Amino acid sequence: MDDLSKLFRNLEVSKMKNRILIGVIAGGLSSEREISLKTGKNINDSLLRSGYNTLFIDFMDIDTGKLKKIDRAFLALHGRYGEDGTVQGILELMKIPYTGSGVLSSAMVIDKILSKRIMRYEGLPTPDFTEVRSGKNMDSLKPDLKHISLIVRKEIGYPVVIKPNREGSTIGITKACNEEELYKGLEVAIKYDGRVLVEKFIKGREITVGIIGREPVPLPIVEIIPRNGFFSYECKYIKNMTEYIVPAVIEPDIGKSIIDMSLKSHKALCCNGISRVDLIIDENNDVHILEVNTMPGMTGTSLVPMAARAAGISFDLLVEIILDCTGLEN
Repeated sequence: MDDLSKLFRNLEVSKMKNRILIGVIAGGLSSEREISLKTGKNINDSLLRSGYNTLFIDFMDIDTGKLKKIDRAFLALHGRYGEDGTVQGILELMKIPYTGSGVLSSAMVIDKILSKRIMRYEGLPTPDFTEVRSGKNMDSLKPDLKHISLIVRKEIGYPVVIKPNREGSTIGITKACNEEELYKGLEVAIKYDGRVLVEKFIKGREITVGIIGREPVPLPIVEIIPRNGFFSYECKYIKNMTEYIVPAVIEPDIGKSIIDMSLKSHKALCCNGISRVDLIIDENNDVHILEVNTMPGMTGTSLVPMAARAAGISFDLLVEIILDCTGLEN
């Protein structure tokens, strides 16, 4: 793998580091708050090492007074009220340039069902799925359970994965192999979201591709091998729970297809600066896109920094590359 750091030698933002105040916005109100705080701290520490002036902002309470002090915002928020276009909208109104994708892209990508429909429209392979609307109330869903089960059995087929539509970090996700497990999974998912994605479970090799830069550049493919067979929340954030292979050992033609799909997904969903595309290679070597993430984690076990290191990009340079892509309605 060539040293990709050579592509990012002349970042415009590095020339302004003594003249701008970067607000690192983390925390927030979502179920991913703790991970967001870790991401934010890592980013803030990195910016300080690189000589930037920073203001760490915990977005638990929306304080526009602090926002007025900053010249640019580095978003380290995960999940709702941060990764979904809402904070991006506030920053747009205040005319504060920010990192990552814009309002429209953020709103589309966090909506798993909508983004899968866009992928299908763009001819990108993604597992079969159906939508369940519950209104966050299992009682209101009970009259429809038999119909939902029929759709899953006849149109999708077990096993399936049940996901809250607008949550990340594998929160609220379960796997179901039969009707009883389907109902239990729906009960878990609707605690987080009134809309639920029920998706065909694809057995195979889990992989991910990070994409960075103004002109999208793919990072080396990472293969994810969870020790318990399922990439859960614990596997994501607890060390030694998952094995990672980077760069993944994949046949060249399949690797090219994965990169092409990832870049096309990034562009189709109007992503900017950084994204992470999660995919799976099934037992027939067919590749399926699972989802896209516009604000990947930047913790000690996070996948994009891991892939960047394999490409010769240090964590500090990665943070500067993301910062260099700041804009309004990116």
